[in-house]
Amino acid sequence: MLRILTCAVALLAFSSTAFAECTKTPSGRTVCDNGQGAGGYNPRTGNAWESQKNGNGVTTTETNRGGQAKTKNGKGVVTTPGGKTCVKTANNQGCN
Repeated sequence: MLRILTCAVALLAFSSTAFAECTKTPSGRTVCDNGQGAGGYNPRTGNAWESQKNGNGVTTTETNRGGQAKTKNGKGVVTTPGGKTCVKTANNQGCN
């Protein structure tokens, strides 16, 4: 658990969220946001994540377990740590 927490703290410390405003949610999650990106850590599950929005409005979110999502306007592509890809469009959703 300490190793995961250290990894999460390092992830936040070396990201652009290092000087972000952080708060703790009622469920125990720590969430940080600096206006350009956000990150967080859930001590119950050990999940840490970081999110950045580019100039085109696409948000890229990465987890400490290797997952990645690219989303915009409720549509997006998710790649799981196991390599599975899931897509949601305006008319369709599914995984391969």
